[in-house]
Amino acid sequence: MGILDRFSEIIDWYPKDMSKEERHLVFKIDWLVLTFSCISYFTKNLDVSALSNAYISGMKQDLDLTGNRLNYATSMYYVGYAIFQIPSNIVLTRLPAEYYLPAFEVMWGLFTLGTAFITNYNQLLVMRFFVGFTATACWVGNAHIVNSWYTRQELGKRNAIYGCVSPVGSMFAGYLQSAAYTNLSGHGGLAGWRWLFIICTIITIPCAIIGVLFCPNVPDRNRSRWFTEREKELAVNRLLKDGFAKTRGVDRSLIKRIFGNWRIYVFFVVGNLFWMTPYPSSLPYTLWLDSQPQYSIPMVNNLSTIANAATIVSTMLFGFYSDWRQNRWEPFLYRGILILVCNIILLVWNVPGGAKFFAFIGLGVANGATNLIVPWLAEYMSHDLEARSASIAIVNVGWVVINCVVPIVAWPTVAAPRYFGGYIWSVVMSVIEILLLPLPMILERRERKRGIDFRQMVLEENGIVIAGLEEKTKGVDDQSLEDGEPAIKEKDDKFVDSRVSRVGAIDLSGLSFN
Repeated sequence: MGILDRFSEIIDWYPKDMSKEERHLVFKIDWLVLTFSCISYFTKNLDVSALSNAYISGMKQDLDLTGNRLNYATSMYYVGYAIFQIPSNIVLTRLPAEYYLPAFEVMWGLFTLGTAFITNYNQLLVMRFFVGFTATACWVGNAHIVNSWYTRQELGKRNAIYGCVSPVGSMFAGYLQSAAYTNLSGHGGLAGWRWLFIICTIITIPCAIIGVLFCPNVPDRNRSRWFTEREKELAVNRLLKDGFAKTRGVDRSLIKRIFGNWRIYVFFVVGNLFWMTPYPSSLPYTLWLDSQPQYSIPMVNNLSTIANAATIVSTMLFGFYSDWRQNRWEPFLYRGILILVCNIILLVWNVPGGAKFFAFIGLGVANGATNLIVPWLAEYMSHDLEARSASIAIVNVGWVVINCVVPIVAWPTVAAPRYFGGYIWSVVMSVIEILLLPLPMILERRERKRGIDFRQMVLEENGIVIAGLEEKTKGVDDQSLEDGEPAIKEKDDKFVDSRVSRVGAIDLSGLSFN
């Protein structure tokens, strides 16, 4: 066994009981699925983060971004981002992801390039809207793809890798803007902040080609030439054994499958609370640094990346920890307490500078656990691929709407760096998110007491019996597995549909408390 194999077992990247064949398959999934998703998400965050860095590097003066104009420009991005998210993720379940996702990446790259040549505030609003509209397929689309390939024991770690891309992109944008401001200002008659958008585009467009060449679709719609037929079959079967159902199709029943139970409502509220409360570690932190006279513009760009670096480390720790503990709620509890403490410090405000640094960086640390929201939701929606994809988009639309409204109301640029109202908002939301954290587990426990177990339903539908720690398949001998024949026999479609309808009809009652 090589050093890398030993290390992967130590960190539980590949569980010790995983067969050599499955380990090779997961290795391929990591390189083909996870790698492209991370590259795509990186370029998206690079392009989005460029606005904040450009703002403090000359764009504010060149485009007369006075008052709350930066907030409005940011909100225009989120308006475009929100409009197409839910339709996009539903369409993604029917169209080839290997063409759909890269096509949108090319489009947002071109609109990012256009931002380099704008001359006034109104043009900035138009460009930010279309950057958001075309980038809508990236995060939710890739989140759906990533969470459709891995088992519960693998989701936390892979989502940690995927989640790290966001702060890495933000950090890289800061370093890139610092270099552009220092070395490219005036070249070709362009300001340094304009060069940042040009460089972002040069990075973005080639990454789309990688998607066309290597990105597969979800397992049961995988046509990639990089997987053998046996690997395609194994990819589907191992997910079925873990309670992740195959595609059920998009029809009129999809609305009921999404909104007919408590999951979408609970995760919409809980997920967005946890996404929202670390907000001061982003723009408020950057503007606080910018208000300190001892820091030059390049220094502000560099120091603003510290919170992102803290998020990277904590994202990995929380992701691996949640897989090791086989639950997602513990990391959220720890980060919830940390967020509350940090937001209270910033609300008080009249504290030493070191305490403020601790609070801003602490919020960056706490932000790492937010990447577990999607795998947590994916596990609760494992019984329905299309409903899961749409639910991820719906929850994220909530976050987008909040990012359109809350920064303008609670975090107006003119209130920087004190943001008294914003920190009151964050403290209140921090308390509420901790109180609501147990709700998904409580409702699922009630569900099971009434005999509803979606994971067991998937197993029964596909003829899988779990006996102790061993999994066996009805009517299939071991030799058929070795020969590469289908290991799972599906039940009649009418039986499946009736089970889903019957469960969906009674599941909503879990929202009521007796």
